[in-house]
Amino acid sequence: MDYLSRTTAILAFAPLMTGAIWAATSGAAQAMNTTSLQHEVVLSDLDEPWDMAFLDDGTMFFTEKCDGLSVRMPSGDVNALLGMSGAEGYPANADDLFCDGQAGMMGVAVDPDFGSNRQIYVYSTSNMVTPHTNRLMRLVVNEDFTGVSDRTDIVEDVPYKMEPTDHPFGGTGAHNGGRVRFGPDGYIYLTTGDNHNAAVPQSPTLMGSKVLRIDRDGNAAPENAPPEGFDQRTYTYGHRNVQGIAFHPETGTPITAEHGPWHSDEITVLVNGGNAGWDPRPNMAGRGDCPSDYCGYSPNQMEGMNRYERAAFMPMTDLETYPDAMPPIWDNNGWSQGTSSAAFLEGAQWGNWDGALVVGIMGIGFGGTPIGQRIDVIELTDDLKVEDVTEMTLPMESGRFRSVVLGPDGSLYTATDEGFIHKLTPAN
Repeated sequence: MDYLSRTTAILAFAPLMTGAIWAATSGAAQAMNTTSLQHEVVLSDLDEPWDMAFLDDGTMFFTEKCDGLSVRMPSGDVNALLGMSGAEGYPANADDLFCDGQAGMMGVAVDPDFGSNRQIYVYSTSNMVTPHTNRLMRLVVNEDFTGVSDRTDIVEDVPYKMEPTDHPFGGTGAHNGGRVRFGPDGYIYLTTGDNHNAAVPQSPTLMGSKVLRIDRDGNAAPENAPPEGFDQRTYTYGHRNVQGIAFHPETGTPITAEHGPWHSDEITVLVNGGNAGWDPRPNMAGRGDCPSDYCGYSPNQMEGMNRYERAAFMPMTDLETYPDAMPPIWDNNGWSQGTSSAAFLEGAQWGNWDGALVVGIMGIGFGGTPIGQRIDVIELTDDLKVEDVTEMTLPMESGRFRSVVLGPDGSLYTATDEGFIHKLTPAN
């Protein structure tokens, strides 16, 4: 089945899928959404903004996938800091940093001790070596927020997809993960992806498809407990493409949001040393016809299969093969719609949503028709089970919600691939 045929099949299915989505996310759940939100466009005309990180005074660092790192000051002024190779308007450019496909400059995090060390951390794709890699860089911001210096690459070996493949979405630069966050334990958590390489997720040494937990120099957290033989930086493994990680505000438990294949975006409560159960190798009966030996979304899944049958053929979390894998607490009703980011709402201003998880969903867009673009509010029980899912009623046009971040003012900031950073604030 060629790409056009697959696209046609998906588009033919889209009206049914749209109806199902709205039935699942708008009906009774929407009636419970009583929070009125005020909206402000913080920045516009950006080039695929990917992530944001804040200081307590509202200073906002942000990345653009193919341009670079900048900072928005509390005054509203924007200073460019570090550009990708060839990007214009930056005081300095890193010649080894580049963008291609899904790869480029992605996550950014601020050191909790920024006031004394002025350090930030940025995850980006680099051609410094061949094969190219994704790298986590530590940078020092100067006193007037007009530049960065002292680049130190504390993680240098996250795989990057160098060659195109003959399976769907086979281009270079795929599935890099990319979120960088400091946990309440003081360690850095870095999420990575499988690069469309079936060997990566269950590999003990390839640092794709992992959540790394490291210190500020890139060393493994001593408390990490991966299986014997694994790189000690591994906190969890067996992921597909995690682009969201957040920490429960009361327990500090890390929770990830992850893209599914033709089905089942997932939210997973992480367990130190745990396996997320993604294994797209042709290692089971019926998986022999997998282009490039990657069964992650084989074309034969699209012929005559609904999403449940596809999930049985290629499970996102393979509990049959890995019965001790971490089970997801949410699977987007079996849909794959690009669940890409996660944050917790905190503060009395959010009412009943105080302490709820929010996830940004980019939606699929075959044929130019976006389906499922939204922000979901996921209320959890004390034992971290899903109690309710509500689609947030937005006071602006939806988009590909790449990042959701809670700002120091208690507002929810979200970046969309269409070039905007929005601010959402509960009305008084």
